[in-house]
Amino acid sequence: MGAKRNVDMSATTDKIKVVKTKTSKAEQTKANANKQRQRSKKYQAKRALIDKTKTYQLKQAVELVKKTSYSQFDGTITASLVFKEVGEQAKLSLPHSSGKTVKVAIASDELITDIAAGKIDFDILVTKPEFIPKLAKYARVLGPKGLMPNPKNGTITAHPEKRAQELSGGEITIKTDRKQPLSHVIIGKVSYKTDDLVENLQVLIKKLQNQLVKMTLSASMSPSIRVALDKID
Repeated sequence: MGAKRNVDMSATTDKIKVVKTKTSKAEQTKANANKQRQRSKKYQAKRALIDKTKTYQLKQAVELVKKTSYSQFDGTITASLVFKEVGEQAKLSLPHSSGKTVKVAIASDELITDIAAGKIDFDILVTKPEFIPKLAKYARVLGPKGLMPNPKNGTITAHPEKRAQELSGGEITIKTDRKQPLSHVIIGKVSYKTDDLVENLQVLIKKLQNQLVKMTLSASMSPSIRVALDKID
């Protein structure tokens, strides 16, 4: 009797698990449906202008992302990249401004005092090699923020002033997320000239073409648009 009771209890438990799994899937489907219904009328109207089965050539994609942007402010245009592998990275300078302001700081005793006090007001930190032992004390603070100088990205140099000028002028480092082969690159604003945005994208694709699988464009408030990577001139 005891053995039979255990078997019956086990079967009952399995049934409960199955019911829970089915409920979970049903809830997920309902959540996805609700998410679709929550899209604004403006979004849906702009979305109707895009053929989701199509990949657009560069100029078409840029013109369409400008047309489908519906923010009341000057939206930022972002290229979302899917790479072949995690860990891909590259450096490049766009021919036209991306519209993103980059604050570059040069290591000094005064700056290190600010870091020690928790005052970090920069996006990139450049340093001479001799400052590394001083900065190493704050690696736990700078490292997780991606601000620790590194010879791989040229932020440890004997000529920090020159390097800071290069970085402020628009040089960008592109790298994938840690666990997914994804990256997002700002290429300009909706108000920019179409030709300038196209040229920024051409430089980006030519630099990364052998590493990329897919690219989509979107503005701050717009649907996404797939870009053809094989016809960029």
